[in-house]
Amino acid sequence: MWNPEVETLPRDRLQALQLERLRQTVQRQLEHVPPMGDRLRAAGVRDSRDITSLDDLKRLPFSHKTDLREHYPFGLFAVPRDQVVRIHASSGTRGKPTVVGYTRSDLGVWSEVMARALALAGVTPGMVVHNAYGYGLFTGGLGFHMGAELLGCMVVPISGGLSQRQVLILEDLGGQVLCSTPSYALNIAQTLEEQGIGLERLKLQVGLFGAEPWTEQLRDALEGSLGLKALNVYGLSEIVGPGVAGECIEVRNGAHIAEDHFLPEVIDPSTGEVLPPGQVGELVFTTLTKEALPMLRYRTGDISQIDITPCMCGRTSVRMARVRGRFDDMLIIRGVNLYPSEVERVLLGIPDVAPHYQLIVERPGAMDELTVLCEPSGSVATDGLTARIQHTLREATGLSMRIDLQSPGSVPRSEGKAVRVIDNRPH
Repeated sequence: MWNPEVETLPRDRLQALQLERLRQTVQRQLEHVPPMGDRLRAAGVRDSRDITSLDDLKRLPFSHKTDLREHYPFGLFAVPRDQVVRIHASSGTRGKPTVVGYTRSDLGVWSEVMARALALAGVTPGMVVHNAYGYGLFTGGLGFHMGAELLGCMVVPISGGLSQRQVLILEDLGGQVLCSTPSYALNIAQTLEEQGIGLERLKLQVGLFGAEPWTEQLRDALEGSLGLKALNVYGLSEIVGPGVAGECIEVRNGAHIAEDHFLPEVIDPSTGEVLPPGQVGELVFTTLTKEALPMLRYRTGDISQIDITPCMCGRTSVRMARVRGRFDDMLIIRGVNLYPSEVERVLLGIPDVAPHYQLIVERPGAMDELTVLCEPSGSVATDGLTARIQHTLREATGLSMRIDLQSPGSVPRSEGKAVRVIDNRPH
């Protein structure tokens, strides 16, 4: 463990710490973030002393991505601009980017939780970390970089893209830890195969993958093609970036949330009602130590559930299940709710199908149609494969889908976050 004292805190002491820090976050919002302060006062919270237990969290208003866009770029910051030492931002593909800021203390917290996430995955000081997350406004690259340096690793800041160069550097510098999106790791694996580089020429041991939903079936594919143990890391820029939660190498069944910094809830996405542990809903996070951009009850849109049962690794933090998808990314096709990750789970369970796919949604007439672009695995015989894919998907999802089985290498590849869905329906 990176920080055993904190990571094994008894629940009563952890909850006392959470309450103290929750009050600090509420006071920071009341005093320094006028839009959120007004919202708190409207909810009857005029002072942090009004928060007497963690149950009072339910009284507090939610915050949303739209709040960040409405007050773009710096309207929700809680510190003067001269205390903000770094800015990150989302891609802005769905509108204005969401801009997030960090004080020097915030960067220290981020480095700490990322060091924990790496240690959770079995990374130790001195290991060579090949960091293929994108550097820049996206939080992935620098988040992993800071955590690995704090842990005492040798960091190779290669960023994403140029897959042939990735393979060269992996072999020549002896990368032991691969950090990237799972879809880009597939790209690296394909490049290894195309160049005839066997896994015995690499030193890979561990892969830390995140930034997009992925399945157990994709974990199996990554482990088989790269010869490593694949672990999930969760985060989002509005809360801190990567490092909100990570899987432990001992169990790999849910990601441990850094609860001393991020207070989790799961709610019904339609009603906002808080759901008990074990029920599936939308993840909500409250930051407990953020200075520049404190967030109260931030609705992530990510669908998951919380597990409070003790973990065999000895850590006392709750675990979040693998994200099924985003609430706003759920497809409704002819009245059936479908997450892209469900298609991935089924596809990767079919022998002879490669782990590359894309969904095309169209409405050529009165009804929606869903086309699945996919590929055979290598040079396998494709006779009857299309019909087998179509039947298996229909049985698993209840939906009839058109299967477009393309030649190997034809489905678009990703150098960052994968574009899994192209929705061509009129809006």
